[in-house]
Amino acid sequence: MSTTARTTATPAASSPAAKTAKKAPAAKPAARPATKAPAARAPRTPARTVKPRADLESLPVRPGEDPWTAEEIAEVEGDLRAEVDRLRADVASADQALGDLLRDAGTGAGDDQADTSSKNFEREHEMSIVNNARDMLVQSERALARIAAGTYGVCESCGEGVGKARLQVFPRATLCKDCKEKQERR
Repeated sequence: MSTTARTTATPAASSPAAKTAKKAPAAKPAARPATKAPAARAPRTPARTVKPRADLESLPVRPGEDPWTAEEIAEVEGDLRAEVDRLRADVASADQALGDLLRDAGTGAGDDQADTSSKNFEREHEMSIVNNARDMLVQSERALARIAAGTYGVCESCGEGVGKARLQVFPRATLCKDCKEKQERR
């Protein structure tokens, strides 16, 4: 018998306690702290300075509108960044409230049907708020990405200009007025 065979065949090495001791370090995965997705954090997004870019003239505008200026883009970008920060905080607090509601989802001993229905309504309402805030956060982040890519203001349907005035009022807009009207008629 070889030396490796003797060491594995010894009673001490084949005892259940020895097997558990060998497996215990490998069986324990590294403990990760329970954290939420990026929506759980609410750090302030650092403001970028908009440098005068030559591609500002290439951002589409509707007929009769003046071209975008660096100050206008900086203002829209600043508003979007502030909105992203606010929405991240909203999503984090709504996630917390939703988690509390889900923990208390069971029916209590003294709850009647009205109490249970009220809890269900409150939970569904909170879920709706969280989903709306997440959708707006995604739209705002996409608008910031379009600004960075130089495609801000291009209609995603027809490729024409969304409209400078429309984007200054609703900076997350991705469709021009005509395409949005067509979409709403469907």
